[in-house]
Amino acid sequence: MVALAYTVAFEGIEARLVEVQCAITPGIPAFSIVGLPDKAVSEARERVRAALTAMAIALPSKRITVNLSPADLPKEGSHFDLPIALALLAALEIVPLDDAAQTVALGELSLNGTLVPVIGALPAAMAAAAEERTLLCPQACGSEAAWVGAAKVIAPRSLSDVVRHFTGQAILPPAEPGEVNGQTGMQDLSEVKGQERAKRALEIAAAGRHHLLLIGSPGSGKSMLAARIPGILPPLSPEEALETSMIHSLSGLLDEGGINRERPFREPHHTASMAAIVGGGRGAKPGEISLAHNGVLFMDEFPEFPRTVLETLRQPIETGEVVVARANAHVRYPCRFMLVAAANPCKCGYLSDPARACARVPHCGEDYLGRISGPLMDRFDLRIEVPPVAFTDLDLPEGGDTSAEVAARVAVARAKQEQRFNGHAAVRVNADAEGHLLDEIATPDNDGRALLVKVAERFGLSARGYHRILRVARTIADLEGADRVQRAHVAEAVSFRVTTLTET
Repeated sequence: MVALAYTVAFEGIEARLVEVQCAITPGIPAFSIVGLPDKAVSEARERVRAALTAMAIALPSKRITVNLSPADLPKEGSHFDLPIALALLAALEIVPLDDAAQTVALGELSLNGTLVPVIGALPAAMAAAAEERTLLCPQACGSEAAWVGAAKVIAPRSLSDVVRHFTGQAILPPAEPGEVNGQTGMQDLSEVKGQERAKRALEIAAAGRHHLLLIGSPGSGKSMLAARIPGILPPLSPEEALETSMIHSLSGLLDEGGINRERPFREPHHTASMAAIVGGGRGAKPGEISLAHNGVLFMDEFPEFPRTVLETLRQPIETGEVVVARANAHVRYPCRFMLVAAANPCKCGYLSDPARACARVPHCGEDYLGRISGPLMDRFDLRIEVPPVAFTDLDLPEGGDTSAEVAARVAVARAKQEQRFNGHAAVRVNADAEGHLLDEIATPDNDGRALLVKVAERFGLSARGYHRILRVARTIADLEGADRVQRAHVAEAVSFRVTTLTET
């Protein structure tokens, strides 16, 4: 007789169903796990043995074989402990065979039988829902997994609770979905003195999810401005929250047991490796660009990042997904993020200040910003120079719109886009529009077209640059409530595209 239980193996954000088969046969006593397990899975037999001993359950003096099918799929992680224990309990006829066979389980066992939380409960719940099975996971993961809603989630605290539940001694209620509280103490945009043009650029970028490059001398407020972007972005929709949380679940970032409705804001250091930014390493884990999915990726000191790292951003920015290809793994992660980059105009940072600039002006600026390749620079929709604020202005009272006021306008513009792109699965905001759809929604009036043609000829805009100006102009029109893109919208979009430091 072979007892069955089910679990999952992760390939990117996809959870593939794994059948856990357990057979107890006569022979020399042994406990073997086969099916391409890694070290953590192989060690599960010792954790399972100790947990059963803690429950006063003795293993028979027979040969115990656990097979993880399909056998050619690599099995990694400690979450195989619970399904192996469940299949073994079913083989010992301690829990009903049918109940075990209708369960997708994941969880790590401690030596006393307590269940330890593991990563990936949310994708596992999606896989269980697709197979119409019950998900069994540690109590700390229950509220995260229950957010899927389509699968029944049982979240015991220990292996003994699992036995009592399946034998009817103490039925556990289904886990309730939880939600992580929103971030508190967000910094307000009104705290930034001056920089009205930069604030306007932030609003446009947030409204259409456009990529933004901030260039300014040290201390001009670039990082300060970027830190206030989360306060003007709308919360994640349920669909976006699920997408983002599945990635965060695989990375172990949902430690509060729920779903976060705040848009992610990732700010990697400029010493980060390519695997950290794009994804990779052991198990081809998601990188910063995927962790920023549906949110913001802020890269301060942008030219200081390794050239190879910067160049790997080019394709994900265009496609909205990244494929991490390794010899033993080939996984795909979504990565539709808003890239916000900050850079000094030159190595010393004072290119525009005659009193403080070095003797190599303007070549120092050309060399420094030249670390950003032309194709990558072409992918920034908005580029602005952030001038330094005079120290005499720092004593002025706070002024300008608050983050709440800007966020309200951004939410209205996003709502227009949601309605506009209803029925287009791959398009959610203006930054995603292309081809005939872009022509349909962003074709300017005659005056606007004439201006755009003149700018394209004067600055030699690429086709990508031309279309990105149209997308930004459409977002500006949405912020103003205009149905048609007009000359004024095109003019403002052009002013953010062409600067004295980065003319293209």
